[in-house]
Amino acid sequence: MQYHAQIYVTLRPSVLDPAGAAVESGLGQLGHGGVSGVRIGKYIELDLTAADEAEAQTKVDQMCDQLLTNPVIENYRFDLTPVA
Repeated sequence: MQYHAQIYVTLRPSVLDPAGAAVESGLGQLGHGGVSGVRIGKYIELDLTAADEAEAQTKVDQMCDQLLTNPVIENYRFDLTPVA
């Protein structure tokens, strides 16, 4: 069965985010006051084949742990959608 995965990767709360700080500062300079807590992350989409949803979840977890994320400084979550 085919599945479509949408993976959201974010820095752990304890990790400083200089890119987020730069965007927050830029927004303020552009007149968008009241913005705080900006964090920058990654969004990844992929399609995969698996026997069932449990296997697809296991495969995506393995991909994230081995290549797509840095487990030391990043968290991830994902959504799986069956593809007809």
